[in-house]
Amino acid sequence: METLLHWDESLFILLNNGLENAFFDAVMPWLRNKYVWLPLYLFLGSFLVINYQKRGAYILLGLLLSVAVSDLVSSHIVKKTIERPRPCREVGLRQEVHLLVPCGGGYSFTSSHASNHFAVAVFLILTLGRVFKWIKLPLALWAASISFAQIYVGVHYPLDVIGGAVLGTVSAMVVYYGFTRILEESLE
Repeated sequence: METLLHWDESLFILLNNGLENAFFDAVMPWLRNKYVWLPLYLFLGSFLVINYQKRGAYILLGLLLSVAVSDLVSSHIVKKTIERPRPCREVGLRQEVHLLVPCGGGYSFTSSHASNHFAVAVFLILTLGRVFKWIKLPLALWAASISFAQIYVGVHYPLDVIGGAVLGTVSAMVVYYGFTRILEESLE
């Protein structure tokens, strides 16, 4: 376990410091800001309800449930069980962390940004990916870029975002397959 954590810390330093540049310094804090994405979320909710009506409402409900499950498990179960400090709070790392946003409270593992955005992306891929085949890659890249931004701005280790991505994916799949019959009927 110590070797894994050492690898994670080394990779964090490489990604957080080694890729430091003016473009990323400007874009990454913006990319991880949840308010930046609010217009997209509102558009998506409106699009689903307007174009799919009752079906869209089911999809939107499933999407919200996926995020709720992901966030609950990440923030209230995993983080409080693992209690891993954020890299920006580690005494031995503070001098090396290229911190671009406030460090934030709470623990680091798993990244709730990563888990929630992967829950959104995977749920939408599962529900809309057959109709809008082109949407799969952009959604995956969107969630991955927000997750990477967590490392770049200095608030999460790579394993935090990998764990968050896995948690968000599993949350979306559990909700999707729990609602499969309702969702499948609503998309026909």
